[in-house]
Amino acid sequence: MGEQKGALTEGIYYILLSLVKPLHGYGIMQNVEALTGGRLKLAAGTLYGAIVNMIEKGWIKALPVKKNSRKKEYIITEAGKSVLKDEIRRLEELLQNGNKIFEEPMQ
Repeated sequence: MGEQKGALTEGIYYILLSLVKPLHGYGIMQNVEALTGGRLKLAAGTLYGAIVNMIEKGWIKALPVKKNSRKKEYIITEAGKSVLKDEIRRLEELLQNGNKIFEEPMQ
């Protein structure tokens, strides 16, 4: 449980980033849009499908629903943080390798 092979999708990456603090579904959608300057807008179906998938993998968990509230909040787990940190390292490697290529004289 919690292991990731290969790259995360952009949506999963931003959802995990959003859940370093507890958020409900609509809050996640708003946060992803804000983080990407409006470039990435998650549809509700995409978001809730991803939430179910990430709960099954143990990357996020639902928090207990507050009394008299209908909003379910989610938060990233330690397994999810590990997956997210691995993805950040992978992205940094991609960036460093790309920069090395462009810093060398081009033929």
